[in-house]
Amino acid sequence: MNDFQPMTVLNETATADRPWLASLVGTNDTNTITLDLSKFVAGVHYETGTPWQPRNVLKSGIPLGLIDATGLYAPYSGPTSEAQTVTVTGSPTGGTYTMTFNSQTTASIPYNATAAQVKAALEALSNINPGDVLVTGGPHPATPVVVTFAGQYLGDNVAQMTASATNLTGGTSPAVTVTTTTGGGTATATDGTEKLAGFLATESLFAPGSAKTSGALLWFGEVFAAKCPVPFDPKDVAGTRPGVNIHYR
Repeated sequence: MNDFQPMTVLNETATADRPWLASLVGTNDTNTITLDLSKFVAGVHYETGTPWQPRNVLKSGIPLGLIDATGLYAPYSGPTSEAQTVTVTGSPTGGTYTMTFNSQTTASIPYNATAAQVKAALEALSNINPGDVLVTGGPHPATPVVVTFAGQYLGDNVAQMTASATNLTGGTSPAVTVTTTTGGGTATATDGTEKLAGFLATESLFAPGSAKTSGALLWFGEVFAAKCPVPFDPKDVAGTRPGVNIHYR
């Protein structure tokens, strides 16, 4: 029985589905590597197969690091992005609150705001662009909201936001607190993946349940960092493996 599988191309660019590649220079400078598939996440690093094309597909352009103990490659684990939790206490029944980030204060946020409303209020600030924050949880006041910094603040240790509950009403001594639940700017990995080794140069197919697969490592060339399939900020690279020569646009 042969192993041919029908393929469907969902999108295509001038660089063969590699919009993250800034230039064709360096595409021949790749190394054949082995990937530790247990470190990759479905929907983030690869698309799962279908009944018509049952193999999973690793996305090209994934930043990679080398696991020192095994010699296998895994996603680059650079500095963490900061996450701050916003909690409304005292069971308010009305009113609004505000948040301040780096001296910029939001417009009034409803006491029962959803994650989307908090996100919109923050992105309306002059120092937060669309995509700079990811907001989950809520709605207030029953459930805290978690603000994770991304975009220009990806992997940064940012200032902790403050909040004002002056205009909250009802309940018992309503208040809003902000706590840093994940500090940004520090690489938590110590297995070697905290150092950038390069990028997965091409899509790589593997059978579900596989422990490893081969791939091509791009270690020399130019990359559009903002177009990588997973968030990547070159200024947050803690270091690179010897011989890695990547330029960013």
